Order: sequence, then structure tokens, then C-alpha cells
Amino acid sequence: MTNSSKLNFLPFILIFLVMLGYLLFYPIAIAKADSPSTTVYEQRVIHSPDGIGKYYMGREIAKVMGYTGAGWLERASREEQEQPSKIVSVINLKPNDVVADIGAGTGYLSFRIAPLLTTGKVLAVDVQPEMLEIIELFKQEKNITNVEPVLATITDPNLPSESIDLALMVDAYHELEYPQEVMQKIVKALKPGGRVVLVEYRGENPFIMIKRLHKMTQKQVRKEMQAVGLVWRETKNLLPQQHLMIFEKPDSSNS
Repeated sequence: MTNSSKLNFLPFILIFLVMLGYLLFYPIAIAKADSPSTTVYEQRVIHSPDGIGKYYMGREIAKVMGYTGAGWLERASREEQEQPSKIVSVINLKPNDVVADIGAGTGYLSFRIAPLLTTGKVLAVDVQPEMLEIIELFKQEKNITNVEPVLATITDPNLPSESIDLALMVDAYHELEYPQEVMQKIVKALKPGGRVVLVEYRGENPFIMIKRLHKMTQKQVRKEMQAVGLVWRETKNLLPQQHLMIFEKPDSSNS
């Protein structure tokens, strides 16, 4: 190859090197073929080791805590550290309510709510069959019959339309791989005027010793709930480390 031919290739080599450098040093958006709403998500090459590299409305989605972490959910110190009994006491349950515990895990909250629903029930929703097996074991052990395990998928909680009065998510929402799709299905499953209660570690506080991606700010949560048509009603900061945020599905019949 002559020197002049080599010179002709130089611009292409430079362009290639520039593109390669961009790919290496900057996050890029990659469309995911399995996502029903590819435009709302962004996949980044460079991301936190605690996340899945998938971003929704500027927030990186955290990795899921698997069923091997069931012991942590049932730890003896949980009441002292998080005071989850306060959650049950302030969400104003009615005896005939149908409550969906989304990301129920071992059913820690489900079994504390169920006795208050004398003519209602708890739908303990989780994507991990192993967690639902634990819930079934606890049902027999505690002799509680109004907790029903529901196997969800990563995009669908598998709840009938207008079937629930309240959806509760405790330290679970930030791990949803498809938050928009799941929340849209939850909104559809809520009765008119139904509520969503989200409990998340306070992302505004750097001194709460929880990994960053496993915390959320109230501002971020409100933005994401607004995107699926939910209306913020109240935030209760009565828990030591977590926000308790209450949203409502508008009742179109009252408008």
C-alpha cells in the first residue's frame, strides 16, 4: 500500500478511535427487546455494582434481594430497627379490605395485616416461588387462612382489575425491573379511590446505612407515581429510617 493510500485511511481510523473511546467512557442507551416500553428505560454500560444498569426516570434500578435473604427479613431486631408495626397501625385498614402486599417476601407484613381483615384478605405477591413456599409454611404454622400467595412476573403482579383496596410495598419498589409496567397493572387492579402505600429508606439522608440504590427520595417516588396516574396524598415520617408515602387512584365517578 502506498503512503498516499495510508493517508486516505487515516480519517476513518481517527473516527473509529473516537467512537471506541465514547463507548468505553460514556454510558450508552441500549434498547431491550423484551421491554414492552423500551422508550422509558435506559441501559448503561457503566453503572453501580448494586444495580442492574437499567435506569428509569433518572434512577438506577437496584438488584433484587433473592430468597436466600429471607432470614434478614425475619430477623429478631427488625421491629426495633424499623418499627414495621407502625406501618400496620397507620394505614387505616377496614375489616373487609383486600390488600396486595407487593414483593411480600416471607410475608412478614402480610401476616401482621391479615388478623385485622376479619372479612377481607391479603394477597401476598412475589416473583420468587421460593418466597411463596415460605409463606405457605407460615400459613400453616400461624394458622392464618386469609393470606393468599400470588406468583407474579417481572412485568405483571397478576391481580384482577379493580379487585384490591390497597397495594403495599415495603422496601420493594426500588427493585422492580419494570416499574412502569408493574405500577400500571397495580393501578388497574385498584378499586376507584384505592391506595398505594410505599415504604422506602430515605434517600435524602446519607447517614442511613443502606446502600444508595436501596433508598429513594420522596421527590423521586412522587415523580414515578405521578407518571402512572397516582395522586400523592401524604407522607408520614414516623419510621426511624423510612418514608411512608400514601398515593391514591382517582375516583372518576366523583369528578
